[in-house]
Formats: sequence, C-alpha cells, structure tokens
Amino acid sequence: MKRFKQSFFILACVMGLMLQGCTDASRVMDDSTAIANHNWAYVNRVKYDADITDNNIPYNLYFNLRVTGSYRYSNMFILVRMTSPGKRTLVTRYELKLANPDGEWLGSGSGNMYSYQIPFRKGFKFPASGKWHFELEQNMRDNPLHEVTDVGLRVEKAGQQ
Repeated sequence: MKRFKQSFFILACVMGLMLQGCTDASRVMDDSTAIANHNWAYVNRVKYDADITDNNIPYNLYFNLRVTGSYRYSNMFILVRMTSPGKRTLVTRYELKLANPDGEWLGSGSGNMYSYQIPFRKGFKFPASGKWHFELEQNMRDNPLHEVTDVGLRVEKAGQQ
C-alpha cells in the first residue's frame, strides 16, 4: 500500500508539472497590482507592458480583478489605454459584470474576497509585433473607488490554454 501511495504521489506531481507547462506556454504575461488601502483613484493607473513576438496569431486578453465583499456595485467600468510599439494609443471603455441582480457575486470567493479573470478581447490580432503598453484606469463615479484590492492583466496566445 505504501508503494502505491508513493507511485500515485509521483504520478500526480508529474501530471501537475505537465499541466503547468502547458499553461505557461500560452501565457505572454499575467500580472496583478495591489491597490493601496483598497482605494483605487483615477490617477492611479495600473501599467503593464506585454512583448508580442508574433502578430500573426490571435491572443486573448483578460482583466484580473479582486474586490472585497463590501464592494458597493455589481459592475465596474475600466478604461484601457493600449499603446502600440509605434506609439499609437487606443482608449476603450469596458464594463465588467461582477454580480447578479440578486447580489450573488460572479467571481470565485475565498472568505470576504472575490477574484475575477474577465475576458475583454478574445482572438485579438495585434497589428504589430513589439512591446505593447497597457494602462488600466477605473472609470466609475466614485473617486477613489473603495474595496478594490488588486487589478491586473493577462495576455495569452489564443487556443493554447
């Protein structure tokens, strides 16, 4: 029985490493930034750079977000500034649905925290290869926006997760 447990443990470890390797192969970047005092002000833009090496393949882009159970709204508006290697900037406003109308959170919860990874561009082909700069800015009426703990961005190659 002890030998079976050891074999099972080794097999589980190997499978875990294989799955982790598959996930890492598609990820271009996946990062989050903690929001000081859980108060996200307009001026506190969250900034990231993603190195796009192949502009011939599609990518999926996601918002990473964590809020506390005391967050007052069922949604959040975010402005995304996407700047190309050639310094052209596109600004787009996105609405993130965080809760059902009955107040049930849509994110995965742990204690009083709710985590989200929300797609905002699927199958997107970057017009050019190189370093792309992203800035995320909260775009709600409240300034600062309370009970936001982390904000981030994930860029991955589509179809390889």
